[in-house]
Amino acid sequence: MAAVNVPDWERVPADVAYRHVRENVTRLLAGRPAAGDLAVAACPGWTVREVVAHLVEICARVAGRLGSRPVVGPLPGDAALAALLAAWTTAGEQVERLVAGDAARRGGVMTMDAFTHELDIRYALGLPPPAEHPAYPGALDVVVSGLSAEVSARGLPALRIETPGARWTAGPAGRPAATLSAHRHDLYRSLAGRRTSAQIARLHWSEDPRPWLPAFTWGPFTPPERPAESALTTA
Repeated sequence: MAAVNVPDWERVPADVAYRHVRENVTRLLAGRPAAGDLAVAACPGWTVREVVAHLVEICARVAGRLGSRPVVGPLPGDAALAALLAAWTTAGEQVERLVAGDAARRGGVMTMDAFTHELDIRYALGLPPPAEHPAYPGALDVVVSGLSAEVSARGLPALRIETPGARWTAGPAGRPAATLSAHRHDLYRSLAGRRTSAQIARLHWSEDPRPWLPAFTWGPFTPPERPAESALTTA
């Protein structure tokens, strides 16, 4: 997957984007213990508290992989939302320092996962997605790369992907056979398993999207059978 023509996007380091996600989620949930019981439509069977527990677990796991001794011990399965947020602050600050160093290249997937779940939580709270967010550029790079590998693995022709400010070519080398254009939020949620195949097909495609729709099932992501959220109404 080759990224091309990205003049309008400022890519911030992974630690900066991750900290922005962590602080956003903490601010949204602080002092709202009841929010922990809300269902998260994009993560069937999970509550907001369980999503935050997942974020803490991933953060601690990354710290271990980067060779750091954990600063947060195992938390009980029924840990309160406030305790989980506090643990994430402690572990997050540790990981952000590690990711800012020699292992900075390893922070992209962690940041993508956290950003995806920030958006999940916003929907659960009935809040709109942020108009701007420093995690968008790096997170889109990660999910386009995942789609690209799947396009190649399925023997599909290359696909050009466009959003205002950035373009990518997903799949094998060669002239793209089609172009997918979308608002960056709708594009991101489509690539991160949060939109149905029908919703993805309704994005702006220069050709029939059906050959490429199976490639949106990649890695940990599978389009849901029923819509969990609506597309943005703004372009």
